[in-house]
Amino acid sequence: MAEERVVRLQDVAALAGVSAATASRVLNNESGRRVRDELRLRVEAAARELGYAPNPHARALSRSESDLVGLIVHDVADPYFAAIASGVMRLAGERGLLVFLGSTFRDPEREIEFVAALRGQRVRAIVLAGSRVASRKLNERLAAEVGQVQAAGGRIAIIGQDRLNADAVLPDNRGGARLLAEEMLRLGHRSFAVLAGQRTLVTANERMAGFLAPLKEAGLTADVLYSDFTRDGGHAAAARLVAEDRLPTCVFAVNDVMAIGALTALRERGVPVPDRVSVAGFDDIPAVRDQVPSLTTVRLPLEYMGERVLELALAGRSGRGPTLLTVPGEVVLRDSTAPPAS
Repeated sequence: MAEERVVRLQDVAALAGVSAATASRVLNNESGRRVRDELRLRVEAAARELGYAPNPHARALSRSESDLVGLIVHDVADPYFAAIASGVMRLAGERGLLVFLGSTFRDPEREIEFVAALRGQRVRAIVLAGSRVASRKLNERLAAEVGQVQAAGGRIAIIGQDRLNADAVLPDNRGGARLLAEEMLRLGHRSFAVLAGQRTLVTANERMAGFLAPLKEAGLTADVLYSDFTRDGGHAAAARLVAEDRLPTCVFAVNDVMAIGALTALRERGVPVPDRVSVAGFDDIPAVRDQVPSLTTVRLPLEYMGERVLELALAGRSGRGPTLLTVPGEVVLRDSTAPPAS
């Protein structure tokens, strides 16, 4: 038995002697340029003769009416990304959209694969949340994938750094860390360590640079320790400070989860905070308010950032280049910092 041939839109257009775009406007009732009555009648007659029936799923995709949004984060278990995801999902729910959530586990190759897969699924919009890595090759590959999404009419926006020629929400990592360092100097600290995360993460590097700048202006330096950008990374780095007798009067961890790990390591070793050493972080994830002592940090409005990045993605490019929204940080002083003991 011969296999039944599927009639395509292109077949109808060929029989009617019109372009596929014209046939699509007639058969899918698309808004936009009006089709002349003569051409409309030819397309409708060709569709009847061939027995063509529009695919409702394809129609939805062609109109960008998919109700699915792709959200790609580095680690959904990280409270920073969980708060951003909450903002994205809240706005998506208000707009009647569903969210596909992918976690790359900080693997840049996986991030590229996710964008390619979502591009193939023709989702309505893609949101990328996470730091870029200090690798030109990987950033160029991801930028090329983002460019393909945009070239196909797709919508994409990011939270992170302005390196992908896409609409972006940009946390002011340098500015927030600078403000924190200035507050620590005002408290009287002159001895510092920075738990700097991974060398390859741009976010970690920006925060470290922002914190170090006012120290340098004051003629000071800091002990810099690199480790994983995680709770365990902060724990290991703080443990090294104690074991190697390198404790300063103030420790800055470049994110809150590292700071939480550092507080645990110091408590385990009997180092009182803030009496012996002050500790500060960055992000203001919800858990740090319940720490004992509560954590001094730089607050970013994480759920707000999630909402704004989805708004940018749904709005699409303006045609005048990427829309860039910078979000400042705010220093929040809590119990984990105090003037150094005299």
